[in-house]
Amino acid sequence: MAYETIILEKKDGVARITLNRPEVLNAFSPQMSEELKDAVKDIAADKGVKVVVITGAGDRAFMSGADIDKTILAWVEMTKKGGSVLDDHKVYFSPTMLEELPQPVIAAVNGFAMGMGCEIALGCDIRIAADTAQFGQPEIRLGIMCGGGGSVRLTRLVGKGKALEMCLTGDPVDAQEAYRIGLVNQVVPAAELENAVAAMVKRLIWKGAIALDYTKKSIYATLEMGPKEAIENEAKLFSDIFKTEDAYEGATAFLEKRRPEFKGK
Repeated sequence: MAYETIILEKKDGVARITLNRPEVLNAFSPQMSEELKDAVKDIAADKGVKVVVITGAGDRAFMSGADIDKTILAWVEMTKKGGSVLDDHKVYFSPTMLEELPQPVIAAVNGFAMGMGCEIALGCDIRIAADTAQFGQPEIRLGIMCGGGGSVRLTRLVGKGKALEMCLTGDPVDAQEAYRIGLVNQVVPAAELENAVAAMVKRLIWKGAIALDYTKKSIYATLEMGPKEAIENEAKLFSDIFKTEDAYEGATAFLEKRRPEFKGK
């Protein structure tokens, strides 16, 4: 697929998705939805990709939210005609697709992350924000609510009280407040965002692909299970990973005092 609303670049084991509609602050649209789905599918199947980075074009926005006319109003009209928003919504790109990627996903939040933009950031595994970034779920101001997992992921990340405040008022939080409440992992000056992301990539990229994948699977499954079931699931993944060549390489490299050369096998 030829992309018009995003840019997908792959280099040195890193896949970088840039949300590329800077003239509308990288707003989410049906076309961007299809392109993101295709890009994520491509990345999931590419064994050469070790880490994924998502950011926004320009220096003002990660993503400002959804195109009101092409999404919200379209769904209003669809409902008036007896259509189902739920059925249509199911075919759209979902931040859950990022959680399901085997690779770790870093959100490089370079500005406004509102509505779907905030939800996409929440779907990433690690969030690094420029000090100019803002995060919000302003859907309530349009008489609607979060639809991309925002209310769910916010609650799990920052707790019920703060999630209720953000979703019920629609008021954004700045980068420092986002860090204080646990919404982001790191805040850096805007000019240092790329260096901070590169440093995080460096920390992740040499790790074993299978170990990264299984660790993601265990942590996300924990949110859906009771403690006993989650521990049993972790134990099964732990057992399965010993069947891999990477497990032997990791132990051998440690004893030989060298960095392991994992092959994802």
